Amino acid sequence: QVQLVESGGGLVQPGGSLRLSCAASGRLYSINFMCWYRQAPGKERELVAVFSTGDRTTYTDSVKGRFTISGDNAKNTVTLQMNSLRPEDTAVYYCTMNIRPYAYPSSSYDYWGQGTQVTVSS
Repeated sequence: QVQLVESGGGLVQPGGSLRLSCAASGRLYSINFMCWYRQAPGKERELVAVFSTGDRTTYTDSVKGRFTISGDNAKNTVTLQMNSLRPEDTAVYYCTMNIRPYAYPSSSYDYWGQGTQVTVSS
């Protein structure tokens, strides 16, 4: 069974940095792409960044130049380096991976982490 475990959230002052990490465990055949989402109180879940085949990355406009996503398919991990944090970045951050499990390599499924709280406040 595939599971994602996140770490690295916390409280930081505006302008500070945090690094989120997410690791997939279980028997994986391959990972198609990795993403970070976030959900702020009273708002819809928002796609923040994507890491896909060929080391391609995409970002939502509000984090461009401040956040960096990187993935390691050999280690089944994805990280989100967040710099110059703002109060509006406060949210629960979720990692997700589109994975082909070892038992069913012809199919792919989205797996989600449990979420980690990021609070940006002075």
